[in-house]
Amino acid sequence: MNKKIIMLLGGIFFWAAGICSAQIQTASEFFKTLSDYYATFNDYEADLTMEVAGQEMKGKVSFKKPEMVRIDFSDPAEQVFVYNGDNLVIYLPGNSAILEQHTEGNLAKSMTGLGLLKRYYTVAYESGPEAVPFEEGSEDMVINLVMYRRSTSEVFSSIRMSVGAEDNLIRRVEAKTTAGAVYSISFDNYNINTKMSDQRFIYDPPSSANNYKNFLLSE
Repeated sequence: MNKKIIMLLGGIFFWAAGICSAQIQTASEFFKTLSDYYATFNDYEADLTMEVAGQEMKGKVSFKKPEMVRIDFSDPAEQVFVYNGDNLVIYLPGNSAILEQHTEGNLAKSMTGLGLLKRYYTVAYESGPEAVPFEEGSEDMVINLVMYRRSTSEVFSSIRMSVGAEDNLIRRVEAKTTAGAVYSISFDNYNINTKMSDQRFIYDPPSSANNYKNFLLSE
């Protein structure tokens, strides 16, 4: 799991979206409505599918305000990603490795800073405000937004976001790098405001695994 996918995860989970109005809006107004709607969520769980460089990963994500995230993967089995607001821990069972990063300072700011997408990206409808099929042949309808970076310093040159027209929730985020690599994260089966405990974000990885601290800053 490399820096780019970690930064994308940070951007998604510390900024989120949903619509609460059927009226016609500009893309910027729609985007603002998305952010305001998700701000009403104290926590949520969802099924998650990630596609990176042709590799597919599946699991269940848990998020709790202000910035706690946990992903328990079913594929790769037993892989875990946990961020409690201060420390990031990733357990990679296939490598018998534990990656740890304390995020105080610039790293934490950069992760949560991606949530301010409108500041760093221009926002537009992909083809208009009308709902379109989520995928070819799908009965699920979504509204698609596209975002383009304002500065060449941003990791992703463009981001495409699909928002459910019926359930008002993010269904998929696809981010493209300048090299043309695409990082895709899809969500399904949301469970919102579950009164999730902070204990959910306490994780004790296997003591037998090799531990690598400050792995992001060492790259």
